[in-house]
Amino acid sequence: MDALGLILYVAIILVSISIHEFAHAKAADMLGDPTPRLSGRLTLNPLAHLDPFGFLALLIIRIGWAKPVPINPYNFKNPNTGMMITGLAGPLSNFFTAWVLAIVLRNIPGMNYVLYDAFSAAIWINLALMIFNLLPIPPLDGSRIFTQFLPYETQVFLERYSFVLLIAILIFPPTQQLLLGLISLVYRILI
Repeated sequence: MDALGLILYVAIILVSISIHEFAHAKAADMLGDPTPRLSGRLTLNPLAHLDPFGFLALLIIRIGWAKPVPINPYNFKNPNTGMMITGLAGPLSNFFTAWVLAIVLRNIPGMNYVLYDAFSAAIWINLALMIFNLLPIPPLDGSRIFTQFLPYETQVFLERYSFVLLIAILIFPPTQQLLLGLISLVYRILI
């Protein structure tokens, strides 16, 4: 990756992660939990959401993380529903961002290759964030959305072995191919 590519990649990641985390914070705030706002997380400023180690890992090994948005489910009228909605807000924001970028990409004729590549990369990255975060493994957003429908023993198993499961998914070729295939499919549909 050349210097321009690295700069674009970093910018896209920072913006995409900020939108994702802001969406969690905004959803929680709208549902009655002031914790994200009081923690300074109801912002699109990337510095508020940046985890230095997670960002460094993202640059080096292409897998990283942001600071989780603090949420107190007891501030919601219905804690389970509130956690589902706030969990879903992040991945939905990534899909919406990818969708808007795809519309722009398809409707601007004569776009130069640098801009075209930047838009394509931003769409891909947002779709990757969406699909990966929908996995029902803690601490990913999918665990807030789906695990409450699973038996208690399965929830405990996922919580206890979440790190091992995430590493296995990321290094096991069939699951890598499945995730990449899903991202590619949604990418092709949008483009």
